[in-house]
Amino acid sequence: MKTDSSRRAFLAAGLSLPATGVVSAAPLLYRTLGKTSLKVTQVGFGCMITSDPSVVERGIDMGITYFDTARVYQSGNNERMVGAVLKGKRDKLVLSTKSTSRKGKDALADLETSLKLLGTDHVDIWYMHAVDDPKEVTDDLISAWETAKKQGKIRHIGISTHQPNALVDRVLQAGKFEVLLSTYNFTIGSANDAAFDRLNKAGIGLVAMKVMAPAAREYGFKADGSGRMERPGGPLAALKWVLRNQRFATSIPSMVDMDQLETNFRALSEPYTPEDAKILAMLNEEIRPLYCRMCYQCTGQCPRGLRVAETLRYLSYADFYGQYALGREHFLALPQEARSARCADCGSCAVRCPNGVRVPERLMKAQEIFG
Repeated sequence: MKTDSSRRAFLAAGLSLPATGVVSAAPLLYRTLGKTSLKVTQVGFGCMITSDPSVVERGIDMGITYFDTARVYQSGNNERMVGAVLKGKRDKLVLSTKSTSRKGKDALADLETSLKLLGTDHVDIWYMHAVDDPKEVTDDLISAWETAKKQGKIRHIGISTHQPNALVDRVLQAGKFEVLLSTYNFTIGSANDAAFDRLNKAGIGLVAMKVMAPAAREYGFKADGSGRMERPGGPLAALKWVLRNQRFATSIPSMVDMDQLETNFRALSEPYTPEDAKILAMLNEEIRPLYCRMCYQCTGQCPRGLRVAETLRYLSYADFYGQYALGREHFLALPQEARSARCADCGSCAVRCPNGVRVPERLMKAQEIFG
C-alpha cells in the first residue's frame, strides 16, 4: 500500500472553517487503492445517512476525494443529493455507488438509474453490495459488471461484504474484482486480517466501512439500560484506530453534520495514543452485551431459522447510529420466516455468542421495535 503526502502539504480550507473547535491545517494523505490508478484520501466520505448537502460540499472543499453512496440509500435520494453537490467537480473526485440486485439485468438497470441521479456518465467503483454468501457471486452478476466496465460506465469492479473471511476465496477465484469494501473497526480487531492479507497481496484495494462501531457520537445504551453512554473522544479514537492499518487505502465514516466532518478530519493529523486505546477498551467492554462483532459464528444455530447476525446488525443501526428507519427497512426485507418468529415463544435460546452478546434480549428488542 503506497501512501503519498498531499501536494498541498496543509489544507487552506481547514483554516477557513467556522471558529468553533476548528481543525486547522490538517495534513492530507493519499493512498493508492490496490492495483487501480485511484489515489484516495485516507478518510473518505460515507454518504449513506447524510441529508445535508452542505456537509458533502464542505468535505470537498476540505480536500476529501472519495465519496461513497448506493442505489438503495434513502430510496435513491442520497444519489440525487450527492450528484447535485458533485456537479462541476466530478472529474476531480472518486465516486462509488452500489447495487443490491442479484440478477445481472436488474443490476445494470440499477446502474443506469444511479448514473442518471448522480448526473455522470460513469462511476469510478461500482460495488456488488452486501454480499456475504459466496454463492451470490454468480457468473451472471460478474458478467454484468464486466459489461458495464467495457461500456465505460464504471472504471473498476468492486464488492462489499460483512464477511470477508467467507468471501475471500470466491473473490480471488473470480479474478475480476479490483476493490473490496468491508466492515472494519476496533470491536472486530484482527479477526479478518488473514483475509485482508490475501486480498492485499492480490492487489485488491481495500476500503473500510462501519469504522465507528458503537463509538458513534451520541447513540448507544448502557448495558444496564440506565441511559445513553458517554464516550468523550470515542469517535476520534475509533477512526484513528482504523487509519493505522496500512492494508486499507481509505475509510468511509458517516458524516451528517459539520461537527462529525471536523472530528473525522482531525483523525488525519493526530496519532493513535495509549489514551485512545484506553477509551476504546472501556467502550468495548461497556457494549459487549449489546453489540454484534459480526463473527457470524451464530449462523445456523437458531432452530427457527432466525438471521441472528443480520438482525443484530439492523438493531445496531437504531441503537448505535440513531437510524431507526434504516434498521426497520433492512429487517422487513428479511425472509418471512426470519422476521415473523418471536424469541419470547422459546423456553431457552440455542444461540451462544462467543463475544458475550445477550442474544435473546437483543433479538426480542429488534422484533418488538421493527416487527
